[in-house]
Amino acid sequence: MTSSSLPAADAGAPASAPASATASPPGPAPKAGKSQKALLLLAVAALLLPVLAYFSTARSIVEIWDSSGTFTHGYVILPISLWLAWQRRAAIAQLSAAPCWPALLALAACGAAWLLGEFGDVQIVRHYAFVAMLPLVVLALLGKRIAWALAFPLAFVLFAVPFGDVFINPLIGVTADFTVWALRATGIPVLRDGTSFSIPTGNWSVVEACSGVRYLIASITLGCLYAYLTFRSTRRRALFIVASMLVPIVANGLRAYMIVMLGHLSGMTLAVGVDHLIYGWLFFGLVMFLLFWLGSLWREDAPADEQAAPDRAAAEAAASAGNAPMRSFAAALLAIAVCVGAWPAYAAWLEQRESAAAPASLSGFASTWQPAAPFAQWKPSYPAASAELQQFYAGPAGHPVGLNLLYYRKQDHNTKLISSVNRMAAEKDPNWHSVASELREENLGGRVLAVRESTLSGAGGRMLVWNWYWVDGRYTANDYLGKVLQVKQKALQGSDDGAAVMVFSPYEEKPEVARAAMRAFVAANLARVDAALDANRHK
Repeated sequence: MTSSSLPAADAGAPASAPASATASPPGPAPKAGKSQKALLLLAVAALLLPVLAYFSTARSIVEIWDSSGTFTHGYVILPISLWLAWQRRAAIAQLSAAPCWPALLALAACGAAWLLGEFGDVQIVRHYAFVAMLPLVVLALLGKRIAWALAFPLAFVLFAVPFGDVFINPLIGVTADFTVWALRATGIPVLRDGTSFSIPTGNWSVVEACSGVRYLIASITLGCLYAYLTFRSTRRRALFIVASMLVPIVANGLRAYMIVMLGHLSGMTLAVGVDHLIYGWLFFGLVMFLLFWLGSLWREDAPADEQAAPDRAAAEAAASAGNAPMRSFAAALLAIAVCVGAWPAYAAWLEQRESAAAPASLSGFASTWQPAAPFAQWKPSYPAASAELQQFYAGPAGHPVGLNLLYYRKQDHNTKLISSVNRMAAEKDPNWHSVASELREENLGGRVLAVRESTLSGAGGRMLVWNWYWVDGRYTANDYLGKVLQVKQKALQGSDDGAAVMVFSPYEEKPEVARAAMRAFVAANLARVDAALDANRHK
């Protein structure tokens, strides 16, 4: 009367039914595996879309990695992000995927930001807009659950953007202030001149390589990664990241002080050449080791049962919800392609539509002052311009003044009017070095003109330089306002024309003598400068 009494040949159909109710069906597994592989291929294709659409931007990032030792770490950011994502593969496999359509708006916003950066030739905006598209593509295609599970690996990609040059000058000032303070506190007399100073045994100068920006960028990058891997609470992670920001700034000040002391105590035989860079990196390595060692004392390892609980919950949710239909992912991939590709396509169309402009020329400028012999061998550290003019004049009072005009047209990342690397004197200029810089407002016959005043020092004495920009027919000494005017001009007129105006004059002891001469020259010739620049604008 039991199923065991049936023949073996007859037991298959009726007797297997109860067993099949408790056993896992073998059929769906291969289907699910194929679906996951297809979804993975779609994700790879979606991530390649921004790289292909913005290839020139991606290439410029790699070029900076290759040319600047400050940003060489960019080569390892993507591999680290992929490794971190691979560590989460088990948890990701248990989560359901579905496109997040609102993320397309964020993708479109990044594309618009890239376009504005292209119009204003703001490289950092283009870089961040491009790199931010990568995590947004994952969010748009796979959904919020998977993107949240990969939040840190996706956000860590942003460290690939070469950013930090803007901190060089402030860090130079901080390092110089700390070093001079520490020397005086030690009892060593110091005579300071801007970022340069003298002590009884020799002369020192805090230059770009001494700013510590490399230490700061490396420390923040490693600090964020270490905080993610070592701590679980948001509070401890935030505190460690803040420490990774502050510690290298203080450590760089101590490094500069110790290098000066090594030179001072050794009679300027130690730490005065390449060896002081070696000492600096050794000291930085020791400081970072101590920082990570202290952080390890408060590490938080999540227990295994706490790690498993979210996975079980995710598995139950995934089992009940499942992945969205494949056609939804295909539609999302198409929408991503539109949101990503529309902006570079529009920029290329605008570039082709723009007619070829005539060559720029500044030969039309004629000063009301008498020409004079050159009083200084000086050229600003700016890229080659479309048109240049440098002339020297003798004022009514006899004090000499120079004028330098640089006109830019068809700018690119190598020939930018407004850039953080443009300076009044190059770092290794054999004749001049910058001592100080500040913004001033000059009243010229009822017209207020904002200028940036730079003090240069060299073997031939001292010199004041006033410089400002001419963009879209307006003058400004503010880099950010100048970029805004460039974007407006490019968007409305299809032109990126702009110019740098520089007026300079030497002095011996009192800079006001040079200011008075420059003030008189600008008041007498500003209208003629306007006319010479405006003539090129309408060519």
